[in-house]
Amino acid sequence: MQHCLGGGMRQKMIMGNWKMNGRLDQINNLLSDILINLPKESDTTSVVFPPAIYLPLVNQILTNSQIKIGAQNLYPADFGAYTGELSAPMLKDFGCSYVLVGHSERRRIFHEDEKFIAEKFHHVKEHDIIPVLCVGETLAERQQGLTEEVLARQLSAVSHLNENTFKNCVVAYEPVWAIGTGQTASPEQAQAAHLFIRESVASFDKDTASALTILYGGSVTDKSAAALFAMPDVDGGLVGGASLDAQQFVEIVKCINCY
Repeated sequence: MQHCLGGGMRQKMIMGNWKMNGRLDQINNLLSDILINLPKESDTTSVVFPPAIYLPLVNQILTNSQIKIGAQNLYPADFGAYTGELSAPMLKDFGCSYVLVGHSERRRIFHEDEKFIAEKFHHVKEHDIIPVLCVGETLAERQQGLTEEVLARQLSAVSHLNENTFKNCVVAYEPVWAIGTGQTASPEQAQAAHLFIRESVASFDKDTASALTILYGGSVTDKSAAALFAMPDVDGGLVGGASLDAQQFVEIVKCINCY
């Protein structure tokens, strides 16, 4: 695991967000190949986020494996008249221990605002599930020099200076301009953003900041992973397209094991 400023240890993680991809045969084959080839002795936590309809299948396949399961979304209520939505208790029934919150596609395509994202974030924590808070700037915002301002706003939206906010959570920095575009932030750009996130959290909770796992997301591949993971504040990756390829996903996990 990565050593951190406070003398503790940070958990290394590789998360695969399948988005709206995968059919029965593909998922069976993908997970079979990953399970066969994933290093058995590893201090890296591997997590997959399948489409919700396949959570029961994935839970069944991954029972007694070292791979954890996450959900791509939920609604911040335990039950009720919310047609088409899923609740945290439902997700827990099928082994979900992580939930993505604030992914740029949810912000952009589904118009989720900071208030709603904060509701989801805290709702997830109330159910002892780990939220994976996604933050990041658009290309226009980066070009205007607003990266840190955007990150600070997105972090403060969930924190409200509550010093316990970032305990038992993961933050994923995903520059919007690098998601699904084939473009990747340089290792130095990723490190600068991750360090800013860690320092922002440290401003009100130093111990949590030093132990906080911060992942990089944005066109991570087996080719770009090693240089990214070599950065001192990059603790792993939130992988999109490459997580649908068993060989690439396994290679990315092997990359983080080197650090």
